Amino acid sequence: MAKLIAFDQEARKGIQAGVDTLADAVKVTLGPRGRNVVLDKAYGGPTVTNDGVTIARDIDVEDPFENLGAQLVKSVAVKTNDIAGDGTTTATLLAQALIHEGLRVVAAGANPIELNRGIAAGAEKTVELLLARATEVSDKQEIANVATVSSRDPEVGEMVAAAMDKVGKDGVVTVEESQSIETTADITEGVSFDKGFLSPYFITDVDAQQAVLDDALVLLVRNKISSLPDFLPALEKIVESGKQVLIIAEDIEGEPLQMLVVNSIRKTLKVVAVKSPYFGDRRKAFMDDLAVVTAATVVDPEVGVNLNEIGMDAFGAARRITVTKDRTVIVDGAGTHEALEARRSQIRREIDNTDSTWDREKAQERLAKLSGGIAVIKVGAATETEVGERKLRVEDAINAAKAAADEGIIAGGGSVLVQIAAELDEYADQFEGDAQIGVKALARALRKPAYWIASNAGLDGSVVVSKIAQLPNGEGFNAATLEYGNLIEQGIIDPVKVTHSAVVNATSVARMVLTTEASVVEKPAEEAPAAEAHHHHH
Repeated sequence: MAKLIAFDQEARKGIQAGVDTLADAVKVTLGPRGRNVVLDKAYGGPTVTNDGVTIARDIDVEDPFENLGAQLVKSVAVKTNDIAGDGTTTATLLAQALIHEGLRVVAAGANPIELNRGIAAGAEKTVELLLARATEVSDKQEIANVATVSSRDPEVGEMVAAAMDKVGKDGVVTVEESQSIETTADITEGVSFDKGFLSPYFITDVDAQQAVLDDALVLLVRNKISSLPDFLPALEKIVESGKQVLIIAEDIEGEPLQMLVVNSIRKTLKVVAVKSPYFGDRRKAFMDDLAVVTAATVVDPEVGVNLNEIGMDAFGAARRITVTKDRTVIVDGAGTHEALEARRSQIRREIDNTDSTWDREKAQERLAKLSGGIAVIKVGAATETEVGERKLRVEDAINAAKAAADEGIIAGGGSVLVQIAAELDEYADQFEGDAQIGVKALARALRKPAYWIASNAGLDGSVVVSKIAQLPNGEGFNAATLEYGNLIEQGIIDPVKVTHSAVVNATSVARMVLTTEASVVEKPAEEAPAAEAHHHHH
């Protein structure tokens, strides 16, 4: 592949065009009067969505430089989604506004390094001001409000709040598709831990980037699995059973892992391999907990259970297992209530009898994991497209609710950023030259989300923004009622964590673009006519 190299102005222009392609598509979804975007998928039906990151992931641009710009902004959306699970549209808009402002002044001769220093300082100040304005979220109603704003659906908001109320702020809330048109929430017995799949080839749901197993076997192995001859007998039993399987071991390496990956790709086997969490005695204890949850026997040569001689009775089972890149959730394991209760009492005794604070803390953590339960929200709707769209909204709502429980909330609608922008303009006076321009560029960018929320509602964005700037903290513009007022009381709120990560990710990508002196991209291969191709051999 040839590489094309474009310098300075040219590179930045191409990148800006790509940034615009992406941001303009996402922009129209912002706010309560934002519109949906229809994504035409190469496979399956079209997806109708207003979820920024879903739209962003779907866009590819022909021109390689523009594509670079689009991919950069896509990374802002995806990163913000990874950290906070929501707020991707805001992040995308901030990045676009900063890149525009920045490129304009760079073209006029500003020094990109100084400009970036200003943007970075401004971003730090913005985050500090955001955290200062945060209100802690305490009650169920506030969480319901956050979830409602995110999903634009009060019913979903109530459901997410109720689920979180039951499992606690660190509990797990998962989303499944329902078999009926009803959307319901249940609390089930389940366990989760922070380890994900050993290989992305195990992913079964590409959109959600996760592996989902139904009515699966569970194989728990104390040590590493590295020898194929030892592992084959177990693998053959799994294939014969025709069941999906989750394998948890200290590690799976070499040939056994390759074997699982190859069979996953060929679809002869639906399997996910995961490393067991923790270390030493704690890992051992947790594996024993999992054995109780799934009714499995841990494969462990020390107690005479060898991998190459196990029978089907060593396997545990669970109704549903979901695995992402960094978390595994096991729902409805085959373990009986009695067995679980016995295990819990045993751990309670350990807690009472230990003198070590560390051991006690870890045992309490295990107890919480075994008694916490997992909330499952089953999303139903009349059509598949609709189910898909609702599921995305419910996932956003859960993420927003968790983020709110983490860092608190602020008034939504972009109003807080507009008010912070005024403080940034004052802060800019501490700088001079191009650094000062950088701080001011960020202040201008911070006014954009509110501007677009108003524009999407059919009003003059600039008028609305200057009005918001004069209101006290907590007040702003409600685009649903088209009135100004106390947004927190009206339930129009954003989790601080979402806005916080949007600012951090948008500014870091913008700074990258502004210092692009040359962008090197792969040139698309030109198709050579077959006849000509032969001459080169002589």
